[in-house]
Amino acid sequence: MTREEALGIVKEAITSIVPDADFDSLAPDERFRDTLELDSLDFLGFVETLSDRTGCRIDEDDYPSLTTLADVADFLTDRCWRTRD
Repeated sequence: MTREEALGIVKEAITSIVPDADFDSLAPDERFRDTLELDSLDFLGFVETLSDRTGCRIDEDDYPSLTTLADVADFLTDRCWRTRD
């Protein structure tokens, strides 16, 4: 899986929570949770969607690694896809 594919999964997961999310105005290193006004339940839904879509277990200890689009894409490519090999 490439980083671009991972970023696509991240955007799909966010769109399932915030259907009108404007990714053109969201920089890859911007804290999307603040910008898109995700509350804790929204964030948990996002994490669950990522986990379901990738088959990767994401623990609460991992949440600090999921702050920007770039961070989440890196997390998926570096950690989750290696565990599936």
